Amino acid sequence: MKRWLIDFATHYPRRVYALVLLLVLATAALIPNIHIDTDPENMLPAEDPARLFHHQVKRDFSLYDNIVVGAVSTGEAGIFTPRSLAAMHQLTEQILQLDAVVATDILALSTSDNITQEAPGTIRFEYLMKAAPQSQDQASAIGQAVSRLPLLNNTVVSGDGLAAAIYVPLHSKDDSYAVAEQIRAMTAQLDSDDTYYVTGLPVAENQFGHEMFIQMAISAPLAGVMIFALMLFFFRSVPLVVAPMLVAMATVIITMGSLIGMGYTVHIMSSMIAIFLMPIAVVDSVHIMSDFTDRYRKGDDARAVIRDVMADLFNPMLFTSITSAVGFYSLMLTPIPPVQIFGAFVGSGILLAFLISVLLVPAYVVRMAPATLDAMQAKLHGAAEDQHSSSRLGRALPRLGRVSVRAAKPIVAVALIILAFSAVGIGKIQINDNPVRWFKSDHQVRVADDVLNDHFAGTYDAWLVLSDSRALADDDTAARLDQRVAAALPGDAQAQPMLVQALAGDPQQLSALINRLDDAAFEAHSDSQLDAIDSAMAELEAVAQQSRRFLQPEVLHWMAALQGDLEQSSLVGKSNALTDIVKTVNRELRSGDDADFALPDSAAGVAQALLQFQSSHRPQDLWHFVTQDHRQGLIWLQLTSGDNQHMNRVIERVADYIEAHPLPEGLEVNWAGKAYINVIWQDAMVSGMMESLLSAFVIVFVMMTLLFRSPLYGALAMLPLSLTIAFIYGLVGWLGKDYDMPIAVLSALALGLSVDFAIHFLERTRALHQQTGRVSETLALMFEEPARAISRNAIVVALGFTPLLLAPLVPYITVGVLMASIMAVSATVTLLLLPAVLKLAARWALPELK
Repeated sequence: MKRWLIDFATHYPRRVYALVLLLVLATAALIPNIHIDTDPENMLPAEDPARLFHHQVKRDFSLYDNIVVGAVSTGEAGIFTPRSLAAMHQLTEQILQLDAVVATDILALSTSDNITQEAPGTIRFEYLMKAAPQSQDQASAIGQAVSRLPLLNNTVVSGDGLAAAIYVPLHSKDDSYAVAEQIRAMTAQLDSDDTYYVTGLPVAENQFGHEMFIQMAISAPLAGVMIFALMLFFFRSVPLVVAPMLVAMATVIITMGSLIGMGYTVHIMSSMIAIFLMPIAVVDSVHIMSDFTDRYRKGDDARAVIRDVMADLFNPMLFTSITSAVGFYSLMLTPIPPVQIFGAFVGSGILLAFLISVLLVPAYVVRMAPATLDAMQAKLHGAAEDQHSSSRLGRALPRLGRVSVRAAKPIVAVALIILAFSAVGIGKIQINDNPVRWFKSDHQVRVADDVLNDHFAGTYDAWLVLSDSRALADDDTAARLDQRVAAALPGDAQAQPMLVQALAGDPQQLSALINRLDDAAFEAHSDSQLDAIDSAMAELEAVAQQSRRFLQPEVLHWMAALQGDLEQSSLVGKSNALTDIVKTVNRELRSGDDADFALPDSAAGVAQALLQFQSSHRPQDLWHFVTQDHRQGLIWLQLTSGDNQHMNRVIERVADYIEAHPLPEGLEVNWAGKAYINVIWQDAMVSGMMESLLSAFVIVFVMMTLLFRSPLYGALAMLPLSLTIAFIYGLVGWLGKDYDMPIAVLSALALGLSVDFAIHFLERTRALHQQTGRVSETLALMFEEPARAISRNAIVVALGFTPLLLAPLVPYITVGVLMASIMAVSATVTLLLLPAVLKLAARWALPELK
């Protein structure tokens, strides 16, 4: 295969051109079908239990993803002025007209009710702000009313009275960017001195998707320009440098076109495929060109020279490509679909880049005019036979080689110290992520998030769901009811199955069975049959009443106590639940005084309060906190931070509370909400990344051992990647940088590229040692062309990522910084530590040849 590929590339260059061009055109035609996806939920598989439960909760409680629009006043009177409230009223009316929003669930001052006592035992529901206030007294009265409504206070109006918010629910969160842009345009036209902000996780996610698309179109070409400039600096020949650029562009286009053509969405991870592949794809080309330009002299046969170069480099390039690909393929072991796709396509892209490099670069070289090659040779070598020695890199590398040999023991000692330093740093790593933090601190989404969470109880949602999943009756009761229903509905074949389903925990079947008995009572032909029906109905209604757990005061008291504990903890800005509705309505049913802001003493009192609330203009709000069968309740927690660490502390607080104050019998709790989903996929990512990294580490070690046919050389090859990964992640821990998705994925890149340098260094060292037979001479020669090729590759790849530092998106900046760091550290470790270890272990690794 090796000989065939080299022969094909050097003898049929036009066919190589045609083949590559055909693949590029075919895959490029698929790119316009691109679909962007930045939803963190998709970090979890569709069948993940936490994700399924989250969607089930949204359906059961009629919940939607919200955009939060906030107005902040800087005036002394705060937000409660006629002008400010008029602007809020106007904006709400405009938002109500948008097709993408759930108009009936928009939460704002003008869509909410004021709940007051009309007379003892009678409640009045009237809009807080049906029309904009005309006087300051009217505006102030709205503020006073909100302060008595727990569901609105510090949610729709800030506790300091300086800000008001509109919660805009969306039919589909995919529309969040478009809706946010429309709302921003609306706020710009308002007659108001207040400052308006738009935030919310759906906005952050879709805004990122929009800007990510732009960043893809900018960063990849900029990376290409940077790589081109660097290679031109090294090789001084525009025609020659065109070859690796063609390799890089062909690799990126074919890989991205294949991904899109196979129906995969472009997620935050896959958006980085082009940026990763652009520098990586030229690695083999740089090795080929470096060796070719060192060997070629005026008058040489270019075909013969490139064939010799390819014969020497083919095996190292093949194994480095395979090991680099393995590093990324290991990401397919993670339980996160976007990371799996990223790993699969970058790994495949690396192998594709190898194949295109060994075909296109030789084909390109043999098609170059002799005059062009001679001009290149003159620029590189000049009158001197070896002008490399006069360049900074040419002078520095031999000195570095001498230092690594002479100071072998101190270098190894320093490496061990760095390893210990890194181990401590790794222990300090904090796993955390937040989509809003994907933007720079001065981005409008980030600014809005900071401002509104400073004023309000929180724009991040977490839902604590309490469920009663018990059967509705024990075995004895079930047997008795079975007899009663059989006697009441003789010959009704559907009655018994309905009873079984009802008692298994299906209240809808229970209600249907009671209605069936009620209908049968009108058709009863005897008093005995009517008595049987009445008896069965009475027992079933008793069961139905007992099943409505969230009408029971003891359950609501437990919920209220938990809410109080959470709010005292300062972890939760505010909680909203059925308890707040019941307390508010109960207060107005009694005296209207704050002293009666309490839960009723009986289930009947709770039921009366809920029945009264259903007469309001927003009766549907009730079903956001309790299901219609009253067997599930939801506590809406408002958090001022979307960080995973913050959500984890909330989860721990609830767990500690439940341990100290056990749940009412038969209830169980589960979590849902976007803040919780982020925690789940982060945990999956960390465990998955650790598993994939360890698996890849073992696989690469086995491959190195097989490649070099020596466990010793296999272990030596692992040194640069081991120290690089440890140092980079140790540094992350010491600097206090959160361990997020981009940082986690870069471990695969560190593994692949670090072992790339090690393979080339060790393979060339062994080949040179066969010629020289002496350790010192071998290592001296290694710091000529081989070290130059490794250094050039490190510089090209590292600086190829520097355009990412100009990105407005933090994950891209993180990748740029860490990529440059990984390349610098891995190249330094390869050129310093490996020679030092080889010198100390020369007796076994490089024995003197006689």
